[in-house]
Amino acid sequence: MEGIQRPEDRPDIIVRVFNMKLKELLEDICKHGIFGTVLAYIYVIEFQKRGLPHAHILLTLDSESKIRTKDDIDKFVSAELPDPCTDLRLFQIVTKCMVHGPCGTININSPCMRDGQCCKSFPKQFKDDTEENVNGYPIYRRRATEPVQVGKYSIDNRWVVPYNPWLLKKFNAHINVEVCASVKSVKYLYKYVYKGHDAASVKIQKEGALDHDEILSFVEGRYVSAPEAMWRLNEFSLSHKSHTVVRLAVHLSQQQPIVYQDGQEAQAIERAALRKTTLTSWFELNKNDPSAHNISYSDIPQYYVFDKSSTNWKKRQRGGQNVIGRLPVVRPTHSPNPFDSISD
Repeated sequence: MEGIQRPEDRPDIIVRVFNMKLKELLEDICKHGIFGTVLAYIYVIEFQKRGLPHAHILLTLDSESKIRTKDDIDKFVSAELPDPCTDLRLFQIVTKCMVHGPCGTININSPCMRDGQCCKSFPKQFKDDTEENVNGYPIYRRRATEPVQVGKYSIDNRWVVPYNPWLLKKFNAHINVEVCASVKSVKYLYKYVYKGHDAASVKIQKEGALDHDEILSFVEGRYVSAPEAMWRLNEFSLSHKSHTVVRLAVHLSQQQPIVYQDGQEAQAIERAALRKTTLTSWFELNKNDPSAHNISYSDIPQYYVFDKSSTNWKKRQRGGQNVIGRLPVVRPTHSPNPFDSISD
């Protein structure tokens, strides 16, 4: 930066540095295994109205690396102020980057306050020992130690955002690390991929008139900060997952779904009669390819790729180790006879 420039004046530098740090972080986690062996991961990039980017990352560890016990949690995650006498640098980073608020009665004007309460549930309660898996998340150890002065506020362990000491010392930035064992975290993360931009638009029109242009509303009403604009101009990825998920069809014989437009029902039925689904094509594959006999339907995407133009399964040449087949939930209520077999 030049002269009196501040970081917010150079979004071009901010996004490039953040992207480099994100790659380094993923390499430490996935290749160097600081948490253990990572089976899968997904991340999404979010830009809030203040502009600076941050990443939400969800990791899936293998069975030997899974964090299950209180000792495992305490090994990787801390929610306490470190002792400045033994690790002054970590103490300085935690007090600078990992202290929430303060809010509540100490600061009722904090952005996290909703109806007089902190939306992040701070301050937390003191806890002598970590308690695992409470509603999908652990309650971290927060011992009642002497408070320290941070700026004009007196802070103790109740205000510390959970972190990993090794990551914090390496990147010197806000990195919230949590142990989660709930599908809610997956839903929370995927929400950011599809929720779209914050938007606000106002239009005056005659009463009773309906004139809604979705494309125009998207272009004129969305909020894009300068860092997000630079991120997109640099063609950096807004989301990424380690595995490709292939959605597999499940249906009874001759009862596959058909999509059609009004007035073109007959043509749609004719097309559907000529095209195979992933399920019917799998039955045909087993008739013609002996090497597929020992592969279950859910595992077939790892070894074969479904060609949508020919509607046939074709043997993969490479890349099958990062492919997962997903079957929809089949309930007894989906069929008049819950014991119907799926056959071709």
